[in-house]
Amino acid sequence: MDQFKGLVLSGGKGTRLRPLTFTTAKQLIPVANRPILSYVFGHLGEGGIKDTVVIIAPETGEDVKAFLKDGSKWGMELTYVYQDKPAGLAHAVKIAQPFLRDCPFVMYLGDNLLQEGIQEGMEIFKREKADAVIFLKEVPDPRAFGVAVLDGQGKVQRLIEKPKEPPSNLALVGVYIFSPKIHKAIEKIKPSWRGELEITDAIQELLNSGGKIYPKIVEGWWLDTGKKDDLLEANTIVLDTYAKRQIEGEVINTSISGRVQIEKGAVVRDSTIRGPAILGEGSQVENSFIGPYTSIGNGCTLKHVDIEHSVILENSFLENVERIEDSVVGRQARIKGHDKHRALRLMVGDYSEVEL
Repeated sequence: MDQFKGLVLSGGKGTRLRPLTFTTAKQLIPVANRPILSYVFGHLGEGGIKDTVVIIAPETGEDVKAFLKDGSKWGMELTYVYQDKPAGLAHAVKIAQPFLRDCPFVMYLGDNLLQEGIQEGMEIFKREKADAVIFLKEVPDPRAFGVAVLDGQGKVQRLIEKPKEPPSNLALVGVYIFSPKIHKAIEKIKPSWRGELEITDAIQELLNSGGKIYPKIVEGWWLDTGKKDDLLEANTIVLDTYAKRQIEGEVINTSISGRVQIEKGAVVRDSTIRGPAILGEGSQVENSFIGPYTSIGNGCTLKHVDIEHSVILENSFLENVERIEDSVVGRQARIKGHDKHRALRLMVGDYSEVEL
């Protein structure tokens, strides 16, 4: 079998994460201080993939390229392809086909996070000589996803995109493994009512033509970081899974409990930090409380701030805020309080300034 290639979708407008996505790609928003794309490429690298096509949008493509560069950090070569407008996942495969050629490939949506990676799915694909392996996860409300129906033997019977009355609770996760046969299936489908070429329709077409499609049921967590609450949940779960106690910065007259990471160059004084939490390089914390499930990016300053269950992006400044929770604050934002407030829940874009 030919060497697997990678296909990472890092386009789209990210409308559900505005205002953050007015100034950055949603796939670059950090979870536990690592951009989401960093986790995606880590999984592809672990799967032995050396050659990856990255689909980017005109609005945010340069930011994605600036982060990924030539791919050498993950031991792979990258090809960038622009998708002028969101025209569907199958359309992304179509415009990548000249670079994917006749190789099997792993398609990974760049704003999704999987706990367990892709290697088991790749093993199923090779063992069964499959035409597709689709990653599935049981979800409480599948109406917002593509849904798969399996027969009594666990084989894929049919697929439905965002059904009003779901016939199963197995949602399609944003990871797929395809043989080159998917390209012929995409040629046969038409745009959906949304005007997009749906990958669900293409997989169904592949199934109808006798293609061998196998499920990979995801046992660990799967996170789609498309909205603010999803992003906070992802930050919570990733910190819970990976955070460790590691103090590399300077700690002065400060109480630290639990799994807290304080990166090099950070200074914490006269404060309390309860993990799991992470404080990025060069950040300054003074007379503050940082509670569990909080990620503070590089170069941030917090003075007289009480914060928990939040994501603060790099180079932001927070001062005199009595309590912040369930919040996302963009890069180089400034938040200053003067009077006492109740708990605040904020979604603040990059370079914003807020006075309370």
